[in-house]
Amino acid sequence: MNRRSMLAGMVAAGFDLEAQTTSSTAESVYIPKVQLVEDRKLLHDFMDEFSFVDLVTSEPSIRITHIPVVLDRNAGKNGTVIGHISRQNPQTAAILAAARAVIVFHGPHSYISPTWYSKPEVVPTWNFAVVHASGKLKAVTGEDAMRDLLAKLIRKFEEPNSPYDLAKLPQSYTSGLIGGILGFEMEIELLEGKFKLGQERSEADKEGILKHLQTEKPERSIYDLTASFYARPKSQ
Repeated sequence: MNRRSMLAGMVAAGFDLEAQTTSSTAESVYIPKVQLVEDRKLLHDFMDEFSFVDLVTSEPSIRITHIPVVLDRNAGKNGTVIGHISRQNPQTAAILAAARAVIVFHGPHSYISPTWYSKPEVVPTWNFAVVHASGKLKAVTGEDAMRDLLAKLIRKFEEPNSPYDLAKLPQSYTSGLIGGILGFEMEIELLEGKFKLGQERSEADKEGILKHLQTEKPERSIYDLTASFYARPKSQ
């Protein structure tokens, strides 16, 4: 689904959605009621689309790692998140200790000007959408299990007809690489959706938000960022 279309549909719908997710796990983010989204399919679709995440743990100290992940919707009540990190990363201690974690999925975001509303006597704000998945980490070890995990990641991010096949690479090469990473699974105990998109505002204000977001200058692309980084003056 096109990202702009998905988010526009969310604003238009106003998120009058039925609660589907319950858990005894402590909430990880403050969510005003009007911004709370509990429709599991919508949240899973969001997680599939915005799957470069923040893996956040607090044991033995606060650590955050930025990684791509795969969501298995059918593993557990709320799904299971699968990924891996470098064995050199101190956060491996949290995975090996089966520590609790929060995995944060970030969507698009934008400044919202008061001039976009029908009555501009208000303050500016920032609209965004995030999903937090909380649970207990479980280490994935063993070469066969790790190859399966990596195959799932590659299938998600490679083009459908890509000729790339991890299994065709020399085992002597891939075994060494696999030895340098630690896989994990996290069955989701609590799924939290916070969508601050102005859905509580009047229809006229929603129309103003959509109109101006459609013409806003897009964020710098990864291509532009990479090109400018490559072209920067080299330090002496």
